[in-house]
Amino acid sequence: MEPTTGKVIYEKNSNEKFAPASVTKIMTMLLTMEAVDSGKISLDDKVTCSENAKKMGGSTMLLDTGEVRTVEELLKGVAIASGNDAAVALAEYLGGTEQDFVVMMNKRCEELGMKNTTFKNCNGLPAEGHLSTANDIATMSKELLKHPQVLKYTGTYMDTITEGRKSPIELVNHNKLVRFFDGCDGLKTGFTNEAKYCISATATRNNVRMLSVIMGAPTYKIRNRDASILLNYGFSKYEGKKIVAKDEDVDKIFIDEQTEKYFMAKAKDDLNAVVPKGCGKDIQKKVVIDELKNQYSQGEIVGKCELYLGEDKVGEVDIYSDRDIKKGNVFENIKYNIKNIFKDKDDKE
Repeated sequence: MEPTTGKVIYEKNSNEKFAPASVTKIMTMLLTMEAVDSGKISLDDKVTCSENAKKMGGSTMLLDTGEVRTVEELLKGVAIASGNDAAVALAEYLGGTEQDFVVMMNKRCEELGMKNTTFKNCNGLPAEGHLSTANDIATMSKELLKHPQVLKYTGTYMDTITEGRKSPIELVNHNKLVRFFDGCDGLKTGFTNEAKYCISATATRNNVRMLSVIMGAPTYKIRNRDASILLNYGFSKYEGKKIVAKDEDVDKIFIDEQTEKYFMAKAKDDLNAVVPKGCGKDIQKKVVIDELKNQYSQGEIVGKCELYLGEDKVGEVDIYSDRDIKKGNVFENIKYNIKNIFKDKDDKE
């Protein structure tokens, strides 16, 4: 998948249901990052780990009952070490209880259109009816990539947490592609006897990001091989194009046609498009103004510049006003009209 547009480049049995194992934790990370980026919680918030979190089996970050960790440390525990205990600690912090958090997870699935997914827990430990599909995993992975700070954790191969511990917590990423595949910075692996080997892998090269999902592979080597093949296939078919540079003029926006008052709409950031190779020349720009107002301040976000390839949106960036400007009043309009009357008269003479 090309995750900016959600374009599926290749798929096979993408709607077949599998146990997702620890790939489940992508949703746990998504809800956490959404809470962080919305200001509901902070990465520095302190979380006290419960007995319920401590008793989790499988892969853990070895939390103790009553141990206090920050949200960021727990995110590292989930993203790097695939800590089942860290996932439960975050779930209880955000939802009150793990089961209430699972309700939040399934609600988010509905919102994202993940019709073939049902979560029974926050970490992917075996549970009857805990199922998803490659297509749904790709959907929630695409959504998580809208929070790029998470890649700081998912793309880390090794880390150590020492504060408040007699013995340090050593974190080693279960996703070996982070170390061995060029450009890989996430997202999450999974394994149980029922699920076999799963992965949602993402990598970036030359301003192109790709996403591949493998479910039910018989060995971790086959999982990693197939994920790598799919990522390389995507990179061979798509290219990144810089269409607009940061602070570049995008359009002239008139707020008063009568007095010809306008501002220049400028791009807040670079605007890149990821498109099939050879299609860059077919990209069309569209400027969308949120609402036409009587005045704007310099630097104010006024809308977006959108890029389209056919009917598919392939990129967008916020645009801002380059100046303070105010629509003319009645007297200014009269003055302008009188000025133009005399100008027209002079032109005729």
